[in-house]
Amino acid sequence: MIVGIPKEIKNNENRVGMTPAGVNELVKHGHTVYVQKGAGENSGFPDSSYERVGAKILATIEDVYAISEMIVKVKEPIAPEYPLIRKGQLLFTYFHFASDRRLTEAMMSSGATCLAYETVELKDHSLPLLIPMSEVAGRMATQEGARFLERPQGGKGKLMGGVPGVKPAKVLVIGAGVVGYSAARIAAGMGADVTITDLSLSRLRHIDEIKPANIKTLYSSEFNIRAELPTTDLVVGAVLIPGAKAPHLITRDMLSTMEKGSVLVDVAIDQGGCFETSRPTTHSEPVYEVDGIIHYCVANIPGAVSATSTLALTNATLPYVVQLANKGWQKACSEDEALYKGLNIVDGKIIYPAVAEAFGLPCETI
Repeated sequence: MIVGIPKEIKNNENRVGMTPAGVNELVKHGHTVYVQKGAGENSGFPDSSYERVGAKILATIEDVYAISEMIVKVKEPIAPEYPLIRKGQLLFTYFHFASDRRLTEAMMSSGATCLAYETVELKDHSLPLLIPMSEVAGRMATQEGARFLERPQGGKGKLMGGVPGVKPAKVLVIGAGVVGYSAARIAAGMGADVTITDLSLSRLRHIDEIKPANIKTLYSSEFNIRAELPTTDLVVGAVLIPGAKAPHLITRDMLSTMEKGSVLVDVAIDQGGCFETSRPTTHSEPVYEVDGIIHYCVANIPGAVSATSTLALTNATLPYVVQLANKGWQKACSEDEALYKGLNIVDGKIIYPAVAEAFGLPCETI
C-alpha cells in the first residue's frame, strides 16, 4: 500500500502522524511511504531520519495526498485539505466529527473512508488510540492551568502548592477517566488540594484505593459541582462520551459563583466542550475571559509537547496502521472489531451512531 504522512497545518500543531521507527516498520512489510518535506521537524525528526528508513520525501501536501492510498495524520483535516481528499482514499487520524458539522459534510462529500483514532474501541470499552494523548492532555491541563493562575497571566495569583502557612490552590477535576486522573495526579504532585468527580462509583472506588492523600473523590452531580465552584481556583473539564458531543456541566450562570481570576481548562473542547462558555482556542491565543473567569480551550493541547506526543501516539497507532496497510481497511476492519468501531464515514455515509445523532442525520451500515 502507498501510505502518506502529510505535514500538519492546524495552528501550532507540531506533531506528525508517524515517527521514523513507524515508517521503518511499514517499509519492512513492503509498503511505500511518502512523507511531506519538513513534516517531522517540529517533533525532532528531520527529513533525513525518514529517508534513512526508506521513506520518500515529497515537496508539498498536494503531492502527498495525490499519490497516497492511506493518509496517516494526527489532527482532523482543515479546510485547505478538503479538496485534496478523494473518493476511496483512507484517512486514519483524530476526527472528532460530532463537534464539527462542516468537517463531517466535507468528508461525506469526498467519498473517502474516515477511520477515527478516538473511536477505535476494545472489548473492555477502552480507547487505545485516545489513551496516550489523553495522558498527555491531562498532565498538560494542570500545567497550563497552574500557569494561567499566575497574576501576570490574568489569574488570581495563586501557587498550586501554597507555602507553609498559606493554603494550596483548590482544583476540581470533572471526569475521572484517563484525562481526569492524569490531571488530578499532576495537581496532587504540585501540592494542590484536589477533588475529582465522576458518575461511576466503581471508578471512584478504584481511585480512592490508589490516590495520593491530597485527592478526594466526589460523586458528579450539578448540585455537587455548584457547591465546589465558589472555593475552587482551577477546574479541569475531562468528560468524554466516545464519538459524541460533550455535555455542558458548567453553565454560564455558574461562573458568577466563582472568584474572578479562576481558571477553567476544557480538555473536552475537541468534542464541543463541557463548559457552556467554551470555544476552541489555539496555542498562539490560548485563553479568553468570560465574566472574569479565564478559559483555556486549546483543541490540540498535546501539540505543545510534540516530541513526547508523537512518540506516544505512534506507539499506539502503529499496530493498527500495519494491519490496515497489510490487509486493506475492509479486511482489517472485518477481522478486528476495535478497528471496525473506528469507522465513522464510508463512501459518503455516516456509520457511527453518535456522529449521526449529533447532526440529526441517518446512520447507515456497511
